[in-house]
Amino acid sequence: MDWKLEVLVVPVSDVDRAKEFYADKLGFTVDTDFSPNENFRVVQVTPPGSACSITFGKGMGDGAPGSVKGNQFVVQDIAAAAAHLDQIGIGNSGVMHFEDGQMTPGPDPQDQPFGSFVFFDDPDGNTWAVQQGKRNG
Repeated sequence: MDWKLEVLVVPVSDVDRAKEFYADKLGFTVDTDFSPNENFRVVQVTPPGSACSITFGKGMGDGAPGSVKGNQFVVQDIAAAAAHLDQIGIGNSGVMHFEDGQMTPGPDPQDQPFGSFVFFDDPDGNTWAVQQGKRNG
C-alpha cells in the first residue's frame, strides 16, 4: 500500500499575505482559493515539480501561526535556489552544510547527495529547509 503525502497544512495569521509570499514571491501555483463564507477560507499552493501541496487559510485548525518547523523542499542545485531566494528578496541562511554535527557556511565540500541546505522563514515564522539532492531510480 502506498502512503503518499500530498498536503501540508501551514498555519498563518494573514491569508492574503501568505498567498502573496508563496504564490507571488516564490512562484508556487495556486491550486485553489476557496471561501464559502467569512469564517472559512482555504488556499492551496503547489511548488513547481512537487506532488505535495501547501494549504493555509482561515478556520482550518488550531495550529499557531509560525509553529511549522523543518519541512524541506528538495532541489537539484542549491546555489541556484539560494540565488533565487536572494533575487526575490526572501531572507535566507545562504548555502550551509553539516560539519562535525554543526551547520557550517558553504556547500558540502564532498558535494554529497542531500548534503547542502538553505533555510528561510515565511512571514509568520514557519521555517523551511531547501536541500540539494536527487533520488536514484
